[in-house]
Amino acid sequence: MRITSVAFTGLAAALMVTLSAHAQQTVPPDNATLPEMPKQTTRTGKRVNRVIDMWLKNQPVYYTQISGGGYEQGKQLAATKADYITYEMEHGPLDFKELREFMRGVLEAGTTRTGHKTPPVIVTLPIAGTTDALRANAWMVQQALAAGVHGILLCNAESPEAARLMIEASRYPFAPRVDGLAQGTRGNGSQGYAARMWGVSAEEYLRMAEPWPLNPDGELLFGLKIENPRADANVETSVRVPGIAFAEWGPGDHGFYLMGRPGTYKGGGETAPQMAAVRRRVLNATRAAGIRFLNACTESNVVDQLKDGVMICTGGDTPAADKGRAFTKRTDPW
Repeated sequence: MRITSVAFTGLAAALMVTLSAHAQQTVPPDNATLPEMPKQTTRTGKRVNRVIDMWLKNQPVYYTQISGGGYEQGKQLAATKADYITYEMEHGPLDFKELREFMRGVLEAGTTRTGHKTPPVIVTLPIAGTTDALRANAWMVQQALAAGVHGILLCNAESPEAARLMIEASRYPFAPRVDGLAQGTRGNGSQGYAARMWGVSAEEYLRMAEPWPLNPDGELLFGLKIENPRADANVETSVRVPGIAFAEWGPGDHGFYLMGRPGTYKGGGETAPQMAAVRRRVLNATRAAGIRFLNACTESNVVDQLKDGVMICTGGDTPAADKGRAFTKRTDPW
């Protein structure tokens, strides 16, 4: 009897775990009053997120990066020529109060040279891009968005399930229905500070805080770093998760996996056959999914990168970006 009882208890526990996991992955309930997704934007004039303005004109964009930083650093970077700022918290300090101060500094520096309220800010977080890690740490996604940032780049994005959980954590429960996504989980109270950073009312923020281009009225951008062999194996499905707008191939981390410890091999690097094959696979996956590809660009290779289909380049404040903008005949100020 004891063996049977133990076995039954174990079976019941396994069933509860399965049911719990299913409940977290369920589609929106039938009685949820969710609107249909708009087929085209209802917005006029400049977007909050100027990256979207550039992409709607088929123009590549260029970013600069900061690892941590508060109010004064935000004021300084508000004048950047870069199209957006990456606020790095994957390996930099995880400090949401400092992030809020950075956003306040960017805002209070005044309107940018392009006429937008602020440059967009996209955050990286120290979440391993696995299903379990995203389920346990979705609060980080919501804390970053509550600070008023304009998007998140998921590091080591290993699975489509992880990407989906990030998108669901970013959406409000009343957001338009989307096939393949469960109801959003972002909560009331997250809109106040973020709306002030965007220069809109809280009510308007609740409508606009959606992934673009999934929602044509959305202002948030979400990306994936495909930067290890496990992520490579799933890249074609991960980049197709609704709400994902761009992806990169993470040559630094890929080098750790494919080439070994830096200094222990000669030659190769990003041009090594196994590295070049990974880059091509991620680029092809983004093309097939209709999303944008991110790659490092230098003054010597930026034109070739753009010809290859790169739509996001590093070096937003460098001559490489100026050369790239001139090549694509950008008419907007920078």
